[in-house]
Amino acid sequence: MTDLAEVQRDLLDEQQALDTLVAALTPEQWSAVTPSPGWNVTDQLGHLTYFDGAAALAVTNPADFRTSVDALLTQAGNSNDGGDNFTLGAFRALGPTEKLAAWRTNRQLLADAAATLEENTRVAWYGPSMGAKSFLTARLMEVWAHGTDIADAVAVRRPATDRIRHIAQLGFITRGWSYTVRGETAPEGTVRLVLTGATGHTFTWGPDTADDTVTGSLEDFCLVVTQRRNVADTGLQAGDFAMHWLQRAQAFAGGATNVPAPRGS
Repeated sequence: MTDLAEVQRDLLDEQQALDTLVAALTPEQWSAVTPSPGWNVTDQLGHLTYFDGAAALAVTNPADFRTSVDALLTQAGNSNDGGDNFTLGAFRALGPTEKLAAWRTNRQLLADAAATLEENTRVAWYGPSMGAKSFLTARLMEVWAHGTDIADAVAVRRPATDRIRHIAQLGFITRGWSYTVRGETAPEGTVRLVLTGATGHTFTWGPDTADDTVTGSLEDFCLVVTQRRNVADTGLQAGDFAMHWLQRAQAFAGGATNVPAPRGS
């Protein structure tokens, strides 16, 4: 059973891994276009910076956090770029050194806030409140997924780690959500995951008697459920039942988003 402290340690390690990559970027690479439409490397890190700060505020001052949510929603409703202008505008104006410093500051605020959480703490967020472990897992998913976008933009292949097992857990439990967010009904039945981590360890979710099984690497599964890769571009193996899910998998909250097209298309 994963405990809260373990998720927090893995979050800190994942943030540091991305920090190492970003700290070595050239000034030109901060403007490199990433797979997220309309976003460059600066925007990816700016997104993490804003929402790491928001996450810290959600823990330490829920009332002020709710005020910030209202302000963001108001700006987002004013124009198509309103949300990005609100969350990224100040960050975009910084130089590379200041950008990295801003992220480090908000990461520390989040780390300090996270250290006060207990297993049964619930944290306000943009949708329903979240349990502390799920809350930190979502931050881990964010830094890994947006870090993947940054790495893709600057053509860096990051080493896989088993830290992302927490993301796989989130991907597994959001199978039903992947359908619901699209206005679809999840087909009845069960799926089992048998995934191999970077260390060679096998991670499993779901019953032995499941209707279908997904096998492959832990990294490939996480790339699919965070919509960083189309399942066709991975080595994942699954029957028709599980593949139907993988073709629309979405482990994160918000509205339905499009799965990336296969890279060969």
